[in-house]
Amino acid sequence: MEMPFRRAKEEAPGGPACDAAAMRLHLVDGTFELFRAHYSKRPDGPLKATLGLTDSLLALLRNPLESVSHIAIAFDNPIRSFRNDLFAGYKTDEGVPPELRSQFDLAEEAVRAVGVTVWSMREFEADDALATGAARFRDQVEQVRILTPDKDLGQCLVGQRVVQVDVIRKRVLDEDGLLRRRGVRPESVPDFLALTGDEADGIPGLPGFGERTAAALLARFLHLQHVPLDARRWPLEIRGADRLAETLRERLDDAFLYRRLATLVADVPLRESLEELRYRGLPGGRFEEFCARNGVGAG
Repeated sequence: MEMPFRRAKEEAPGGPACDAAAMRLHLVDGTFELFRAHYSKRPDGPLKATLGLTDSLLALLRNPLESVSHIAIAFDNPIRSFRNDLFAGYKTDEGVPPELRSQFDLAEEAVRAVGVTVWSMREFEADDALATGAARFRDQVEQVRILTPDKDLGQCLVGQRVVQVDVIRKRVLDEDGLLRRRGVRPESVPDFLALTGDEADGIPGLPGFGERTAAALLARFLHLQHVPLDARRWPLEIRGADRLAETLRERLDDAFLYRRLATLVADVPLRESLEELRYRGLPGGRFEEFCARNGVGAG
């Protein structure tokens, strides 16, 4: 089988020499990238997801506009966490194609072969690792760039210091951009998702609460516990306030549970220092050994 990155040995960059002011930490949602590669239009094959993920990673490392100096990738392996113990409807491995599920370990191995740090999550989720990395290292670099479109990572944004990069839509979201787009600040994102739901994570939200209503409430009250249960105290522009307030009164415990599910853990025990996340280039021997062992061409 021929590898899409067969010339990676020649093309992959070495570790950039840069001072602290120029350092960028890229935090990649590996699970999202693996699924994206699996469902892409790339030719089918037993390693389609792994090869696609690795090809995308090498493209990121080569991209001069991204200027990658430090990088880590987080994976859900398996797609279960402590949140499944809190709520039966939370996302699981159910429905994941077996040919994709079988590549979870191999994808992590491929990323390590490229010389990139892997955070493999079991009790926690990949998003928790990304949130932890952003919180831990944001004051040590010029910018943290979180590569995922997931809504819940919006809670990690800090000005232009921590931003979210949607690689599909080629869009960068900072804190002000989140306010313009969702109508809320980062600290209100878990409350926002508790009300509106997050289909990707299996969070149902509350009936009748759309994004506009949730944003109007949280722009005024910031968090669920501060939202009055008396609709007469709600912003006047909210339609059907009486009915929605009744729903909130009846489902308040559910709303708090959904908020807990949507709240990312920012103190996952990650052992690497920032210096250990520096990208130093493709480790030739390890990369070639990986290619040989999996029957793919390294070029």
